[in-house]
Amino acid sequence: MKGLVASLIALAVIVAAVPAPAEHEVYYRYTVLGYVRDSRGAPVNGRQVKIVRDKTGFAYLAETDTAGLYVLVLRLGDESAGERLTVHAGTASGRVTVQFDPANRTDERGTRLDLDHTRFVERTAWFPSTLALFLKGRPDPR
Repeated sequence: MKGLVASLIALAVIVAAVPAPAEHEVYYRYTVLGYVRDSRGAPVNGRQVKIVRDKTGFAYLAETDTAGLYVLVLRLGDESAGERLTVHAGTASGRVTVQFDPANRTDERGTRLDLDHTRFVERTAWFPSTLALFLKGRPDPR
């Protein structure tokens, strides 16, 4: 019995020593953020935003803050480039294609997707600066 326990402990130490890929690394994250605005352009507070991976049906949920900002961090790996996502906010819905360079493992991956009243507007070129502003707590640059 002591031999079995010792073997199990040794196996546990070996398994624990084998590094696993860290899911917090940039190549496992895809951030979708944006602002939700009403027909007058005013921010919508408390609006639920849901993103569904079309491939798996898995959904991610967020809620807008007082500035109308929402942030969702999806767990998407390199193989997810080109995958389609369906986005819902209130009665509006839209689709977006996951775009990033799988070979680039240093830059943040994601997109900015605003909801202007009933129309989703993707601003992929603005994503890095928008994320930097969000992380610094600055307001929307528009």
